[in-house]
Amino acid sequence: MSGVAARLIRHDVRDFRNLAHVELAPPAEGLVLVGENGQGKTNVLESIYYLQILRSARGARDQDLVRFGTEAFHIGATVETDVRHEIGVGFERATKRKRTRIDGVVPDRLSDALGALPSVMFSPNDVELVAGSPNARRRYLDIMLALTARGYLTALQHYRGALARRNAALREAARTSRASEASVAIWEPPLAEHGAVLWAERRAWVASVETRFEELCRDIGEPGRVRLRYSSSVNMSDNPAKSLAAALQEKRPHDLRRGLTHVGPHRDDLIITLAGFDATPRELRNFGSAGQQRSAAIVLRMLEASTFRERTGRAPLFLLDDPFAELDARRASRVLSLLTANRLGQTILAVPRESDIPSELTSMERFRVAGGEIVRHVFA
Repeated sequence: MSGVAARLIRHDVRDFRNLAHVELAPPAEGLVLVGENGQGKTNVLESIYYLQILRSARGARDQDLVRFGTEAFHIGATVETDVRHEIGVGFERATKRKRTRIDGVVPDRLSDALGALPSVMFSPNDVELVAGSPNARRRYLDIMLALTARGYLTALQHYRGALARRNAALREAARTSRASEASVAIWEPPLAEHGAVLWAERRAWVASVETRFEELCRDIGEPGRVRLRYSSSVNMSDNPAKSLAAALQEKRPHDLRRGLTHVGPHRDDLIITLAGFDATPRELRNFGSAGQQRSAAIVLRMLEASTFRERTGRAPLFLLDDPFAELDARRASRVLSLLTANRLGQTILAVPRESDIPSELTSMERFRVAGGEIVRHVFA
C-alpha cells in the first residue's frame, strides 16, 4: 500500500454513547473487538472515526452521543501519520459547545481539525449508500472530497450558507408580500460560483473511478455490468457557474411558489446501475438484491480508501464493523482478498462472534466487548 500508513497509538474515550471509560493501545496491525450486538463495539469504532470528521458516522447529533446521565463526552488519542500528534475533542451537552485540540493547541476553526486521523469505516449501514436516498450518496461525496480535494470544504461551506439564505428568502416571500424577488436573486451568484466547484470536483472524481468501480464489482463476483455515473439537476456547459446561474434564474418563479431551491449540487445524485442478461441498465437501488447492494457499497468504501492514498499520500486506518454481513461466503472471501491484496494497514475489526473473524485476520489481538466495557480476552 502506497503512502504513509495512519496509525492509532492510543485511544481514550469517556462517556461516549454507552462507553463510560475505554482505553486502547492498538498494536500496529490492529485488533479485533468481539461482542454481541448492542454491547458497544460499534460505538468504539464510531468514537475512532469521530476523529476523522468530528461528527457521528451514523448521523446522530452530538448531544445524543453523550452517555446517559452525564454532561459531556471526551475523546483523546495519540495518532501517527507522517508525524505523531495528540488529539483531543469534547462536547458539552449544556452549552452544545465542541472543542478540539491538536498537540495542545486549539485550532482557529473547527474545520482545521478535520482529517486528523485518516480512516475509512465499513459498516452494514453502508447499504444506504446504494439503496438509500440521494442525500446519503451526496454526504459520501462531500465528506470524502472535503478531506481530499483542495478548496472543496470552503466551497461546500459557502454553498450551504448561500443555499440556506436563499431558501429563507423564498419562504419569506411565500409568507408575506414584503419580500421581493431581488432578495432571492441576490444569493444566486454565490450559489453558482461555489456550486460550480462542487459540481466540477464531484464529476472529476466519478470520471476517475468509474472504470475501477466496474472492475471491483466484477472482481467481487457480480456477473452483470455495474456502472457509476454522476447525475446533475443542471445541464452544465463548459462554464458550470454560468450554467448554474442560468438554471437558478429560470427556476426562480417555481422556487418562489414552492419556497425551496430545486436546482444545484444539493439535488444531484450518484447513479449506480446494473445491466443483467438482457443488457438493460437498471438502478441497483431499486432492482438489486441485498448482496448486490452491499457489494457495491463496499466498493465505494474501497474507492474512498484509494482516494485518500492517492490524493493525500496517507493510507487510512480501516474500521471494519461486521463487514461481511449479508454477503454470501463467496463474495465475502473475494472482498477480503481485494482488501488484503492492497496490504491492509492498521485495522480495527468488530464482529459478533469469534467464528466471524476471517482466517486472514485471526492473528490479531482480540478483546471482548460487553456492556460498554472492553477487556483483553484469551478466546478458546
